[in-house]
Amino acid sequence: MIRIEDLTKQYDATTVVDHVSFTVERNSITAIVGTSGSGKSTLLRMINRLVEPSGGRVLLEGSDTRGEPAHLLRRRIGYVIQGHGLFPHRTVAENIATVPRLLKWDESRIRSRVEELLHVFQLEPATYAQAFPYQLSGGQQQRVGVARALAAEPTVLLMDEPFGALDPIIRAKAQDDLLDIQRRFGTTIVLVTHDMDEAFRLGDRVAVMSQGRLLQYDRPATLLTHPADPFVARMTGIADRAIKLLSLTTAGEAALPGGATQGLTVPASVSLREVLSELLWRGATCATVLGEDGTPCGQLTVATILARGRP
Repeated sequence: MIRIEDLTKQYDATTVVDHVSFTVERNSITAIVGTSGSGKSTLLRMINRLVEPSGGRVLLEGSDTRGEPAHLLRRRIGYVIQGHGLFPHRTVAENIATVPRLLKWDESRIRSRVEELLHVFQLEPATYAQAFPYQLSGGQQQRVGVARALAAEPTVLLMDEPFGALDPIIRAKAQDDLLDIQRRFGTTIVLVTHDMDEAFRLGDRVAVMSQGRLLQYDRPATLLTHPADPFVARMTGIADRAIKLLSLTTAGEAALPGGATQGLTVPASVSLREVLSELLWRGATCATVLGEDGTPCGQLTVATILARGRP
C-alpha cells in the first residue's frame, strides 16, 4: 500500500529523517516508535506531504505522491493527531462531515456516512450528532476525531500519538476500538507512538527510529527475539521480554495436539500470558484450547507456555 524510498528531511544542516526506506502492507497497522526527536512524526507527515521531503519519495498504491497537489492528496488520507483537533464551533456531525463536504458528496450520502460512523463508535446519533466537542469526554472526543478521519473512506489512516492525552483506562479502550475499526474497514494504518507497549499491541510491524535513522523494521516478536542493536534491545525492554512474547501469541497458535474434555478450558483467541495467569491462579498444569465453534482444538501446559516465552 505504501512504499517509502530513501526518504530524507533536512532543515539547513540538520538531518531530521535520514534516508529511511520501508514498505507498509495493505490492510495492516504499522507503528513507528522512537524517543523524542527521533524523526518519527516528521516521517509520518511526509507521507501526506504536511512536510515536504528533502529527498526520496513516497509511493501510495504504486503512484508517487508528488504527482498530485498536496491538498488533494490529504483529502484521501485520513489523519488523526494527539488531542483529536476537533473544530470547537462545529457539532459532532459537522466535524465528521468535514472532508466529505470538501469532496462535494451529496447531503444524503454525508448523513448516511455520519450516522454509520456514530454507530460504529458507539455514539448514539440522537444524543451525540448535534453535541459540541466541549460536551464530550476525552475518550468520546478521540473517537469523533478518528471517525472524522475515516469519513471519506480513506484507504490509509495516519495517526500521530493519537492516544497520548488519554488516561490509561480510556487509552486501552481506544486501542481496542482502533483494532476493531481496522478489522471492520480494512484500513491501512501508520501510527506514531513513543510507547513500545502500544506499538506492540497495535502494530503488525514496528519501525524503531533513533536520531532520524530507521534502526529496525520487523514484526514485534522478531524485535523481541532478535533486536538489531543495543538501542532496539533497550527500547523493547529486556527485563519483561518473556511476558511481552507471551502477550503476542494466542492459545490457538501455540496449542499442541490432544486435550481432555474435562477441567480448565480457554478460548483459542486469548494470549498465552492470560492462559498462564489462569493456570497459575487455579493451580492447574494443563488447559484445553477451544476453537470458535467451542470444540477442543489442542492443549497447553505450563511447561509449553514457559518454553514459548524464552527469547
